[in-house]
Amino acid sequence: MGLKVLFFIFHGFSEHNGISKKIWGQINGLQQNGAQVTLCHYQVTSDGHRVWKIDEKVLADLGTGPRAKIRKRIDYSAIANYVLANHFSLIYMRSDHNANPFTIHLVKKMRRSGAKVIMEVPTYPYDQEYNTPKMKLELFVDRLYRDQLAKHLDAVVTFSNVDVIFGQKTLKISNGIDFDAIPIRHPRATPQQEIHLLAVAEIHYWHGFDRLIQGLALYQQQHPSRQVIFHLVGELSGERERQDILVPIQQHGLQQQVILHGALWGTALDALFDQADFAIGSLGRHRTGIDVIRTLKNREYAARGISFIYSESDPDFDDRDYIIKAKPDESPIDIQQLIAFIDQHQPSPEAIRASIQELSWKGQMNSLLQSDLLR
Repeated sequence: MGLKVLFFIFHGFSEHNGISKKIWGQINGLQQNGAQVTLCHYQVTSDGHRVWKIDEKVLADLGTGPRAKIRKRIDYSAIANYVLANHFSLIYMRSDHNANPFTIHLVKKMRRSGAKVIMEVPTYPYDQEYNTPKMKLELFVDRLYRDQLAKHLDAVVTFSNVDVIFGQKTLKISNGIDFDAIPIRHPRATPQQEIHLLAVAEIHYWHGFDRLIQGLALYQQQHPSRQVIFHLVGELSGERERQDILVPIQQHGLQQQVILHGALWGTALDALFDQADFAIGSLGRHRTGIDVIRTLKNREYAARGISFIYSESDPDFDDRDYIIKAKPDESPIDIQQLIAFIDQHQPSPEAIRASIQELSWKGQMNSLLQSDLLR
């Protein structure tokens, strides 16, 4: 029997959500390394009950209404008791930026079972992502207690290059890829007169897609001979994003050049990747104070087999010949540079995908399990 692992998250799942896909990839990666993995997660049922689940079985029904919402944030007794009764070797917990006395008490009880407890901080730093009064209140509580929470962990898992987070040693891994879940693209034979750019994300201001739109506006003023179409797939997450994206499209008359598809998945998304000549990664991570980050999006683009641009530092891609590094500032993206790159660099999808085989979730979870911090 392999290592006994509890994978614990404070939220639920959405079938086509990128974070949900990532978590399933991590679980599969652990299992491919021989681990016996149990999933503990939260769910709101169809009749409004808030429940903690172990795999597909209800562990605790917190009830309905405001009282259940409060219990979800403070009552982890069922989870703690489950851990104490089931003798796990490792608890892999995903931070929800929710350090408080209740989560600290939970970690203490988990450690008492003899298990190693590690916590993934998916993005670091994250304080600048909190930009509304309600969010800032939640962050205030987290900031009060996160060093104390980290003190009781065995390690913090990070996708950054940081050695210490909240006073605790880090385990550095890369965002991985579940190759079985991501089909390779089948592109047009050669770039046509019309160039298609594609970005896929739940759209936040730190993606910086407004920089690409500003670049398109400048490009259009040059009366170019080639048409550039920017396909934006995903939901605009808030008012700032609507202002950043929708206003310049209207101002510069780019309704024909920027196509907002909303959320897509499956064959509809596959078809867009086949049509696209180039992909757009994050162009605004500097807005949240992030320099080095190994984003899932870069890895998904490479697994699809498409060249792409981004502005952060990503040690797994910075030296690849199929990427463009944009400046981490507010300058418009140079569309002529993109077109020249597309015309001159057309590595095969198979070659791009083959270049990141070591970034499978199996490989990343293996490096985590072999860490000296977990021995």
